[in-house]
Amino acid sequence: MTTDLTGVLDAVGPRLRALRTQRTLTLGEVSAASGVSVSTLSRLESGQRRPNLELLLPIAQVYGVPLDDLVGAPATGDPRIHLRPVEYAGVTAIPLTRRPGGVQAFKMVLAGDARGSEPDQQVHEGYEWLYVLNGSLRLVLGDKDFVLKPGEAAEFDTRTPHWFTSADGNPVELISLFGQQGERMHVRARPKRP
Repeated sequence: MTTDLTGVLDAVGPRLRALRTQRTLTLGEVSAASGVSVSTLSRLESGQRRPNLELLLPIAQVYGVPLDDLVGAPATGDPRIHLRPVEYAGVTAIPLTRRPGGVQAFKMVLAGDARGSEPDQQVHEGYEWLYVLNGSLRLVLGDKDFVLKPGEAAEFDTRTPHWFTSADGNPVELISLFGQQGERMHVRARPKRP
């Protein structure tokens, strides 16, 4: 039993380093987000510090992964992803990405006319890409007013005043890709030629 536990604990450091590297984060960035000191993070990654729940829980939260992923717990056989929707002002946002930073993906459901018909445009840092799955989306960008139907997409710098809602009072389903630091989507218009 002790040998199994030692092996599990020894594998935590490389997993932590791999997660941080995949997310292109520095030890300082993880430290600032988790409250765990840079030196402790470094010692955990190198195997010089034994991991414990007090350290691993905030780190797992920063990386957006279950604690099981950090310790290499055996699979439960349940392949479902348990997404936690966030609801606000008639909008349900379901996060589709589980990592901090970079472009974030959300499935959004707008509950019909819950947001009202008078645009209350917002401005913030970032870049957004919207793709309508079902329903009609009214998108107001500055002084322009658009209606997007299923299969249509829009992209815009979120420093442009913007607001969106249902165009006809019925629910709307859409995918939103949002880059808080202004990251743009990379769309290939045609296949690359050999």
